[in-house]
Amino acid sequence: MSEQSWTLPNTITVARIVACPLVAWLALSTGTTALFAAFVLFLAAALSDLWDGWLARKYDLITDVGKLLDPLADKLLLASTLIPIYIISHRPGEVNDVPFWGPLPLWVLVVIFARELGITLFRSWATRRGVVIAAGTSGKHKALVQNLFVGGLLLWYAVAQWGADLGFDGVLWGGWTFFHRLWVGVTLLVALVLTVYSALDYLWRYRSMVVGA
Repeated sequence: MSEQSWTLPNTITVARIVACPLVAWLALSTGTTALFAAFVLFLAAALSDLWDGWLARKYDLITDVGKLLDPLADKLLLASTLIPIYIISHRPGEVNDVPFWGPLPLWVLVVIFARELGITLFRSWATRRGVVIAAGTSGKHKALVQNLFVGGLLLWYAVAQWGADLGFDGVLWGGWTFFHRLWVGVTLLVALVLTVYSALDYLWRYRSMVVGA
């Protein structure tokens, strides 16, 4: 990047990209410390997406490089968590299951990644026709709930492993794990609904381009 493009928001975005392989590696580990670290690093990366966007808008630091790097960072963070989650959930042992879902179905990954690829290609096609498609409300809600699911599941893996190692039991532990499992199961369902809805929303809002293509 040029010196002019090396702004603080872009630096934060690059740091998020660099963190993605580390998040994946920590998530695939079996130690409790590594699993907690994966959650904390993912949380920091997800929050940094909000921070760099706020800085860019507040201090007029929006650059063409940032417009390219930010969505790339988001997609890399999604891939670096969902793919490890898929692998973990297919390991032996109930503790590795996605709560209320069991081993993560392959079709879930197909739906999520097909949407991301499809909308990315649609945006690129629209840009070549002189139309810039900004992130819509439905897309932002989709990304938020996806992060709530991923963060919740990464924390669940850490907490479940911690509880198994220390032999936690009792009413309080049972209540906590039930609501945590419910959080993970419900946010995945809502994320899938919003994934499909946001794709249809983009196509409907720009249907004149699709019909006139």
